[in-house]
Amino acid sequence: MTFEEISELVSRHFPDKMMETDIKGPQPILIVPADGIAEICEFLYRDNRLFFDYLACLTALDNGVTLGTMEIIYNLTSIPFGHDLMLKIIFPRNAEGAPLPVVASVANIWRTADWHEREAYDLMGIHFNGHPDLRRILLPEDWEGHPLRKDFSVQDRYHGIYVRYEDGVSEQLPANEDRA
Repeated sequence: MTFEEISELVSRHFPDKMMETDIKGPQPILIVPADGIAEICEFLYRDNRLFFDYLACLTALDNGVTLGTMEIIYNLTSIPFGHDLMLKIIFPRNAEGAPLPVVASVANIWRTADWHEREAYDLMGIHFNGHPDLRRILLPEDWEGHPLRKDFSVQDRYHGIYVRYEDGVSEQLPANEDRA
């Protein structure tokens, strides 16, 4: 099934959802509304003509404070039918001090989403509503902030350990400073 056929099928099934296509890149992208992502993914998985049974990757992007948006890209594959699909959602970025942006989890559809969503939560600060175990996966639970956000400010120390790096080289410690 081609990208155009898949897009048409999804659009006809969800006539109330505004969808766009982006065919500029090497792989076309179906851009769907963030508030419909779980419902659309459920359809892509359950429909016998599509059967997207594998979420290969979920990638989060921060477009920065100026644009004020974030994105999540879902790379789906139908193993039996041999077709792929990229979905994208674009949603407002939270202001500093405001609650994290919220997107519906798809972990109940694809088990691989569990780890991908936890990584996006940990590093980008996106809350996945309905996730079965949303907690940090790479950083310690008491880490402050989300390091892949464009406005992230690196702390100098974490539990007394220097963590700030400039150009890949740690800051020089004063001669009399305790390294512990």
